[in-house]
Amino acid sequence: MTLKFNLMFPMRAVKHYPQWIGDGSLGKAARLIEDAGFDGFSMSEHPYPDKDWLADGGHHAFDPFVSLSMAAEATRRIRLITYVMVAGYRSPYLGAKSASSLDVLSGGRLTLGMAAGYLKPEFDALGADFARRGKLLDEAIAAMRATWAGTEHTGSEFAVSNHISLPLPTQIGGPPIWIGGNSKAAQRRAVESGDGWMPMAQNTRTAEITRTPALENIDTLRSLITAQNKRRAEMGKPDMDVSFVPFEKELLRTADNATFCAELAPRLDEYREAGVTWITIEPSSRSYDDFVGDIELMSETLIRG
Repeated sequence: MTLKFNLMFPMRAVKHYPQWIGDGSLGKAARLIEDAGFDGFSMSEHPYPDKDWLADGGHHAFDPFVSLSMAAEATRRIRLITYVMVAGYRSPYLGAKSASSLDVLSGGRLTLGMAAGYLKPEFDALGADFARRGKLLDEAIAAMRATWAGTEHTGSEFAVSNHISLPLPTQIGGPPIWIGGNSKAAQRRAVESGDGWMPMAQNTRTAEITRTPALENIDTLRSLITAQNKRRAEMGKPDMDVSFVPFEKELLRTADNATFCAELAPRLDEYREAGVTWITIEPSSRSYDDFVGDIELMSETLIRG
């Protein structure tokens, strides 16, 4: 299977966006990556992060549905990916409406990355239920899929009757759902109710922040993906998509994009053989002009090379 490439919009650009974008625009950025051969464009979600997390390497993000709609209007081919939408931050019915709207307006190009979330202060700021976030995510997926099918949903957390939300998504059954996270619960969701999985490369220190298991090498990643796909096969389901930010991402903190590309390029086959289907890259571009050069470099060395 051929690897696909997803470009995560540089989160560092959001804080000083007017200075960063200059004479460019988000639409131009999306069109640039489409022309460069990327298969997806993604945006994270952090509506109200706390200052301690930001000071420790956290980041701001545009609203994913607003920003991806601008990318949709400027492009024709690439997938539009939430990386990730935190289910507990909103009603699943509002989430289903936003997702369906974007799917229709983009011509069926949305992939909905979802996760339980891990930043308790952000949950608290939004009045969201951190303690029950996993249970709420499980039922949110069911409620959203029922909404996309035009049927009613009755569950212990969410229930409606005599309601319908239009338009229905362009993609039959709704956009693919990719589940983010390394926890056992996230792995279960990816197998049982998702179409894909987004595990996180993280060391022990980061794992303490996210409250999920560390993932530090490709052998462990391969074992996890193999186990996931085996369970899916036993359920009569196809292998899942796996989107992964490569371990080489740490080079973007200490080196330049050229070094990152040079280290990653010879390992792409290893990721593919491990079961990864999408490589997600967030460049460290310091300006839009740098971004243009970085995308050209990544296209030449990783996609077209």
